[in-house]
Amino acid sequence: MDADARTLTAPFRDARYAPRKLTVEHRPGGEMVLTNPTPFFRGFRTLIAPLRHWAEWAPARTWLAERSGAGWREVAFAEAWEAVLAIAGGLREADLVSKRPLLILSNNNIDHALVAYAAMSQGMPIAPVSAQYGLKGANLARLTHACEVLKPAAVYTEDAALFADGLSADCLAGLPVIAAKNPRPGDIPLERLYRSAAAAPTATPDDHAKYLLTSGSTGLPKAVICTHSNTALNSAQIAACFDDPEPPVMVHSAPWSHSLGANSILHYGLHRGGTLYIDWGQPTAARFGETVRNLKEVSPTYQNMVPAGWMLLAEALERDDDLARSFFAQVRLLQYGGAALGQASADRIQAVAIRTVGEKISFGSGYGATETGPTACNVHWLNDRMGMIGLPIPGTSVRLVPEAGNLDFRVKGPQVTQGYLGRPELSDLAFDDEGFYVLGDAARFVDPDDPDRGMVFDGRLSENFKLATGAFVGVGELRIGAIGAVGGAVTDAVVCGENQEGVGLLLYPNPTLPRGEVEAAVRDGLTRFNAQAKGAGGRIVRALVLPDAPDAAHGEITDKGYIAQALARRLREAAVRRLFADPSPPDVMEFRP
Repeated sequence: MDADARTLTAPFRDARYAPRKLTVEHRPGGEMVLTNPTPFFRGFRTLIAPLRHWAEWAPARTWLAERSGAGWREVAFAEAWEAVLAIAGGLREADLVSKRPLLILSNNNIDHALVAYAAMSQGMPIAPVSAQYGLKGANLARLTHACEVLKPAAVYTEDAALFADGLSADCLAGLPVIAAKNPRPGDIPLERLYRSAAAAPTATPDDHAKYLLTSGSTGLPKAVICTHSNTALNSAQIAACFDDPEPPVMVHSAPWSHSLGANSILHYGLHRGGTLYIDWGQPTAARFGETVRNLKEVSPTYQNMVPAGWMLLAEALERDDDLARSFFAQVRLLQYGGAALGQASADRIQAVAIRTVGEKISFGSGYGATETGPTACNVHWLNDRMGMIGLPIPGTSVRLVPEAGNLDFRVKGPQVTQGYLGRPELSDLAFDDEGFYVLGDAARFVDPDDPDRGMVFDGRLSENFKLATGAFVGVGELRIGAIGAVGGAVTDAVVCGENQEGVGLLLYPNPTLPRGEVEAAVRDGLTRFNAQAKGAGGRIVRALVLPDAPDAAHGEITDKGYIAQALARRLREAAVRRLFADPSPPDVMEFRP
């Protein structure tokens, strides 16, 4: 039996999903409202409540672990609870508790988490910003804009020396600074807060818990208001997708400055009483070795990564049997987010799973935005098809409004934000006449006659454009299809061609492969893609493999792995001109009908 046949016939490992539920309301003009009526737990209404619960019911169980030399520093629930109360007392003693936020300049680590939950326990919101805002060589204009929006009352940093450039910014002048390492004269050592008298939590469900900055892919970042109730209930909604009494074990690197890492991983794990191993690796060729090291020591039950990480893991699993045995030992669910994962990469991972444990692992994705908790939809049934965004999670309604041949996707539920900090005019514009949050994205059904089969992402409406011929280009679907056709030789693509005669692609190469191999894969994959394309707006006429990876420092790729298409086209303006130059330069591939 060949590999493809084994993938089709192999059984799934039980992902422990709860039964799928969906109600569909059909409205005039093709509009629909989808609702998931599944009940969910509402007992935790603040972000500190589950920590108190698990400190009592599983005091010795590890909540967080991070690398410490050859082993791990671990903190159990009871230990974490005591530390959070002490740090909260220290914040009170230092007169730092405020309704203005605590700005956090830190990578993911245990101290960061404990300080964050301590501040939130006192009704003081936190504002974790991307570490890129404050590290050496950072563009301080981004930090300055963040401070203008957030107006922080104080700053926490994991290391005052590591973040010296950010701490020297004029926008932070005069603010109290708490430093876990290398405090400067006048800074408050975190060690002092750990020794303070405990302060009981005072936060209420309606208090602002955190402000998370949007990626800025469609303009300057905005600060999304996340209340305790919004975030706590979103974790409960996700948990209700499962019938699984066991707490999850996760190895994860997504930054806590974004809602995926902060809410869907860190807080969801806390809600479930799970254990999170903090991964200091990154989904890049240079840093992914740390992730592999961690996964060889820790067997997760749930693994979530951005597509670039899954592509690197597919290669590592294929060549390392020890890694495969550890990774597939108990994992029940694989998930990607931030961007689309190609079917070829997912199939490679399933092939190793079947070879190693004789089972496929359900591979899903979620969908939403910082403003929606982030999770509004997910795939909560056994699945190995990529490109899915699933169906509404429990307690969530999705309004699908026909618009120019697309279904405009809108969300209502207890996890949805009340708006943006200090921007009431933008908050009002973000909601439609029925109170649904308007994401600006489109969705379509896998089978229009059977909504239960789920939806797929159909592109950002703001990213779509027309060619000079008037042909419409659906950027999202085209990008996903093209990347999938090329396979693992590229990590992502920028779709170009507005007011041009045809569509062009700028492609980011897989840095582990020789350039010649990448270009050969691109030419072969796009030739096959074009053979199935329909219309000028769905066909690639030119492609250029870029010389380097996306520029994270300038926001070309967000911390959560999403390529900001419009910004990338601006940053790569010279490459776009080269892509459409006449005559074509030697490194630009042309695809003729």
